[in-house]
Amino acid sequence: MKKILYKFILPALLLGSASCESFLDEENVSGLTSEGYYSTTEGIESLVNSLYTPMRFWYGKENGIALTELGTDIFTRGSGMENPPVALYNSDLSGANGPITFYWTRLYAALNATNAAIARIPDSSLPADLKPVREGEARFLRAFYLWHIVETWGGVHLATDETIGVSTTANRSSVEAFYNQIFEDLQFAAANLPVTSNQYGRVTKPAAEAFMARMHLYRGNYAEASQLAQKVISDYNFSLVPTYEGLWDIDNVGNSEVVWNVNFTADLVLNREFDGLTNSSSDDILLRDGGNNSHLFFLMTYDQLPGMQRDITYGRPFARFMPTAHLLDLFDETKDARYDVTFQTVWYANKPGTYNVTSSDGTQRSVSFAAGDTAIYATKYVVPNAVKDATTYTIIDRSRTYDVSAGDAPQVRDRFMSLKKFLDTSRPTISQMSGRRDAYVIRLAEMYLIVAEAEMMLGNMSEAVEHMNVVRRRAALPGQEAEMEISADQLDIDFILDERAREFAGEQQRWFDLKRTNKLVERVQAYNPDAAPNIQQFHSVRPIPQAQLDVVSNPGEFTQNEGYN
Repeated sequence: MKKILYKFILPALLLGSASCESFLDEENVSGLTSEGYYSTTEGIESLVNSLYTPMRFWYGKENGIALTELGTDIFTRGSGMENPPVALYNSDLSGANGPITFYWTRLYAALNATNAAIARIPDSSLPADLKPVREGEARFLRAFYLWHIVETWGGVHLATDETIGVSTTANRSSVEAFYNQIFEDLQFAAANLPVTSNQYGRVTKPAAEAFMARMHLYRGNYAEASQLAQKVISDYNFSLVPTYEGLWDIDNVGNSEVVWNVNFTADLVLNREFDGLTNSSSDDILLRDGGNNSHLFFLMTYDQLPGMQRDITYGRPFARFMPTAHLLDLFDETKDARYDVTFQTVWYANKPGTYNVTSSDGTQRSVSFAAGDTAIYATKYVVPNAVKDATTYTIIDRSRTYDVSAGDAPQVRDRFMSLKKFLDTSRPTISQMSGRRDAYVIRLAEMYLIVAEAEMMLGNMSEAVEHMNVVRRRAALPGQEAEMEISADQLDIDFILDERAREFAGEQQRWFDLKRTNKLVERVQAYNPDAAPNIQQFHSVRPIPQAQLDVVSNPGEFTQNEGYN
């Protein structure tokens, strides 16, 4: 479903009030209402298609990435970070946080739209054989949005009926109730969706089964998680891309490993997220003008160093997110190809000339670069000053980025190992923020790691190791496949989390992974010096937006999450 976008009448939000001075007074000269439009085949199809749009507010977007990767053991804030409380868990992380409020509003709007579709499809004019398919899509997406809501905020308001008009009553539902609904919806989806679709991006049966496998893992239903993940591996035509590098080729995003993704496109107009809510300049900042923006945020400011200027090859460096030293240390680059695919270690001069630089002793010297000379070298190891001073190129070593004597706390936030796997070299200009790379939501490698974790928890270590080693062999440098394999005595939950970091760094799963394994506080305290002093157990959910709390008519029942003000 490559960029099929529709304008649609957005059902009312749970959020009771909003303000905007730019609303226009409009006259409905056609007399068409939502009831009338949704009774048509075109109307119900457009409603179902519109249910996919909200995913583009979360995946590949700055604050969606921040809420899932920042403040974990593997990423912390760079110099350009615009929402430090999410990274630091400090007292400013409250119900007034703008991005958290943004996602509360969008996710509940998405939930209400799925409720509207599910209620209307049975009586619609769709062909009888298409009704269960479209309802399966809507139910999958409802489960998907419910999962984001419950894992972000915990047991908040669970709604399965369409809200028309303004509702100011909100009620607490248990986490278990959320998951009961998620499983009910996914079971319907898996039973009614087709195995494949000729419209790229539509939800399919294997996507529903794969997401259900993930949900069972979250709930500790290990036998069910393993069974479904193995079904996705064996029963369909998915296969791992032969190399990790090939997986991230911008011209290979629709590959054999993708079970489900979020579509983006090179068409800037179609990349805009039309939701009827986005009107203010602050929203424009959050959206970055549509498209997949992940290529912007993990890059250090290489263009400020001698021999370099900003270009399409190395990307537009926003320096929002930087890796912790722990993430770098997780890779054995002598045998694991993912290290060099994930991180930029060398920049070649694209601005020839002679530059004055400062040596470690404070003296000045001149260095010259021809086009294509090494201009920057980045390493996770400490390099002696004498070696740095003897080279013409800039060396960004561990001691420059992190304070080695203080537990590898970042000491600069604009010079670090850039995560490069999201780079989008297809953009026509360096200033264009909108990227066309599809965002991987579920890929086959995750199914192997779900089986590995689930079977480990069930005590079936040989089965667990077998599936773990499939992923690790794919990740190996040529000739190092055997060295990448592990044995049963090496496998535990921390190894699982380490492997998921190596495989999925930046792919918007990390915060959820640490939370579901009860490792969030432990690993942040151990490996993220920025967040370690502040994080507490209550940070496993986010604060409910104060704007929501201010408008509910039952404030004694619907209160702020524990620990937040």
